[in-house]
Amino acid sequence: MPSGTKEMTLQAPIAQVWDFVSDMNHWAPLVPGYIDHEIINDTESTWKFKGDLGIVQKKVQLKVLITKWEKPEKVTFNLKGISEKFTGSGYFHALAINSDTTKMTGHLDMKAEGIMGPVINPVLKSFLPKMTTELTEAIAQEITNSKSHS
Repeated sequence: MPSGTKEMTLQAPIAQVWDFVSDMNHWAPLVPGYIDHEIINDTESTWKFKGDLGIVQKKVQLKVLITKWEKPEKVTFNLKGISEKFTGSGYFHALAINSDTTKMTGHLDMKAEGIMGPVINPVLKSFLPKMTTELTEAIAQEITNSKSHS
């Protein structure tokens, strides 16, 4: 299954990282190509974004289902395509290095199913690492910026 993982060290305490990633409203708008999202309840939301798959730009609508909240370390979620036949999962994991430093890891995996799967999956192999890196870096930037403003 195509996937991407990005690990970063943040100059922020783990509680601050958790405060940010435990609220989907904070990080949904940071997804590359973000268009819109809607929170349905504490564990379910729908996200719309434009995926630039090289030769094709596609508007994608996904259902994001949080499968586990593990305060203050991990948010785990599943992804299911609404507009396209995609399935996947991901997580954000935080590990306190010391009281002011946290290692954060973002991970996404996704595969296309159906008739277009064999065409789209090879593109996802290069797209997902880039998207995961951009999303994790944007989250890290927001967390460290919010620290400097508080």
